Amino acid sequence: MCDTLVALRGATRDGVTIFAKNSDREPNEAQVLEFVPRMRHTEERVRVTYVEVEQVDETYAVLISRPFWMWGAEMGVNEFGVAVGNEAVFTRGGYSKTGLTGMDLVRLALERSRTAREALKWITSLLEEYGQGGNCSYFRKMFYNNSFLVADPREAWVLETVGREWVAERVESVRSISNALTIGERWDSSSPGLEEAARRLGCRSPVNFRECFSDFLYTRVSKGRERHRYTQGELEKAVGKIDFFFVASLLRRHSREPYEPSRGSNADICMHAGGLTRPSQTAASMIALLYEEAPVAFVTGTSTPCISAYKPVFLSAGLPDLGPKPSHVFDGGASYWWKHELLSRKLLCGYSRYAGVVAREMERVERKYFEKAMEARTGYLKGLVGAEELRRITAEAFREAAEVEERLAAEVKASRCLNPLYALYWRRINREASLTA
Repeated sequence: MCDTLVALRGATRDGVTIFAKNSDREPNEAQVLEFVPRMRHTEERVRVTYVEVEQVDETYAVLISRPFWMWGAEMGVNEFGVAVGNEAVFTRGGYSKTGLTGMDLVRLALERSRTAREALKWITSLLEEYGQGGNCSYFRKMFYNNSFLVADPREAWVLETVGREWVAERVESVRSISNALTIGERWDSSSPGLEEAARRLGCRSPVNFRECFSDFLYTRVSKGRERHRYTQGELEKAVGKIDFFFVASLLRRHSREPYEPSRGSNADICMHAGGLTRPSQTAASMIALLYEEAPVAFVTGTSTPCISAYKPVFLSAGLPDLGPKPSHVFDGGASYWWKHELLSRKLLCGYSRYAGVVAREMERVERKYFEKAMEARTGYLKGLVGAEELRRITAEAFREAAEVEERLAAEVKASRCLNPLYALYWRRINREASLTA
């Protein structure tokens, strides 16, 4: 389960387009935060998660967050301020055992596009040529189709798909997507075969894409429609006042407060895993300020944004060394992602007792480095600050957040779970990761 949103520059407080996403995966499915510089290529094809596609002569610099075992990315932004995120959507057919994953399409579009419209064209053309498919879970079998939110500093698009068919809608002001189809009878463009695919399912013309192609059961269980209605409503109410801090707050919200993870819901925006019907949690989160010059992304690089800090990464400078890349197995806290899990999993049963203190400390670090990042970006545009200084600020932010988490993890006392099924679930998850927290 995931949630992705955008507010175009006319809807934000500071006149900058803001793109954001929570990426939800299974609890041990660590994400790699990665900066890939601009590169020239001589090879004819590139191997993605399951298939090969034709390579281009040059790929652009990208900052991505990807499941450790995938080539593709859950979300990312490139050097031109193009941002893309995808959502699993559950449909009546259109599934394939192989093809491009939604995550492959995210990364391919980011590496090849200077504008949102160009990214949209790349995704749809690749989709029509290669199809989408393949198992999208490391731990079990999970096949789905995808929706996408594609943005740049000036415009944004929602793209929803089933198999090789698709519809695209241009965003007017603010927009969110979740794990459900949202486009009805009105869209701006579509695939050539859409009408025929709808007729095969018995759908009448004019086609209502959402009603024709949605799978009822999985869409209902995922609560994607509930989350979409909530985030869309919150964005619409805040038009003209939306800024980084508003978006960060939205990505940290739970459907019920005061919050207790053992009683969480698939309706939560900040998702916490809790068992068979709630197997996903927010594994990473990103907020990108899509300036036309020197875009900046703020990333957790960790799970559970409600108790994490968003740290700045400058597309003009890239990432400092953040340690080894994580996998599905606990590495002693050597990787940045697993280091955070030492704190996060200590709070599984003591969340209501400690989370407020942790959140305040994280947000203190976050605000400090947001201000530093904005000041440094201004200096960079004036030629007074170089890429090395920008990278140093990123390194400082990650280091200070990690130090605060380490201190808090030492202070937190493990609490007893009052929900035995929840306790058994997490005991299994930790055992599978070789983590005895």
